[in-house]
Amino acid sequence: MSQAPAPESRILVVGPSWVGDMVMAQSLFKSLKQRQPGSRIGVVAPGWSQPILERMEEVDEVATLDVGHGEFGWSTRRALARRLRGRFDRAIVLPRSWKSALVPFLARIPRRVGFTGEQRYGLLNERRELDKARLDQTVKRFVALGLSAGEARRGSFAIPRPRLRVDSANLSALHERLGLSRRPAIGMMPGAEYGPAKQWPLGHFRELAGRLVAEGFEVRVLGGPKDVAAGDTIAEGLAQVHNLCGKTRLADAVDLLADCQQVVTNDSGLMHVAAAVGTRIQALYGSSSPAYTPPLTDNAEIHYLGLSCSPCFERTCPLGHTNCLVQLSPQRVLAAVLGASTAVIARG
Repeated sequence: MSQAPAPESRILVVGPSWVGDMVMAQSLFKSLKQRQPGSRIGVVAPGWSQPILERMEEVDEVATLDVGHGEFGWSTRRALARRLRGRFDRAIVLPRSWKSALVPFLARIPRRVGFTGEQRYGLLNERRELDKARLDQTVKRFVALGLSAGEARRGSFAIPRPRLRVDSANLSALHERLGLSRRPAIGMMPGAEYGPAKQWPLGHFRELAGRLVAEGFEVRVLGGPKDVAAGDTIAEGLAQVHNLCGKTRLADAVDLLADCQQVVTNDSGLMHVAAAVGTRIQALYGSSSPAYTPPLTDNAEIHYLGLSCSPCFERTCPLGHTNCLVQLSPQRVLAAVLGASTAVIARG
């Protein structure tokens, strides 16, 4: 006897507040759609993340929640909950904070699941203990919340990989507006919102950029307004090195990264964006761990020294030297880029 199809469901996901985590949340959205193809997925998310969510075909609706960092935003959360009331059967709360569970509770969504955190009694009616040994990656934790408690406990389940849609018309317009060449492009992402202990030295980026230009590449330095000065340090006086930090929207970064042959990147949100558009990644890890937040792609090379003090997961180096990144040489990364580029040419 054939199994009856799963009933349609209206699912509200309270999304994370970091670019990389929002990209990884697509693995949850994909898993939900695979299990219930007729389901409708809405995502509560900060306004900045809407351009990313709009590139995910699984997301049917974005409910913007703009609350300042450290701000409670009671009236904003209550107003959003009123608009969502009666429209969803189930809520999945990805962050572990108390206030992140408020909107589903105030919206009176019948089923509300999330990991135990900040004593969310009452706000969630299915609180799960987080087994950090079994769910040892952020993406696994996200996907697990979309499964039954039993299946999540067993810990053996598929992790669909994120895949963001690329806008070719926007990419063509960007090429013209930004004055980009037709050389093969290497993206560089020198920023990391979490802190300097995740950032490869700017001098290393600059040395690598100069060597790549000499090898016939164009270099695109990508990041937000906070990264403009870093981009200037890398690009100043170097032909074919474009500092695009602060000159593009997040949606533009998706398209520009898809157009790069490879990227050299810290463990950052844009690293996960690059993975989700299929670009070859040279990923630089210092204070964080490639075991915990790896790029979700087979098309990546991890550069991690694994010093005795690593990973410390600190925002700034507790020892004051950041040797985990300083000792990761530009020559090593250059060899990896050229080796991967040669492989692409050979396959072509």
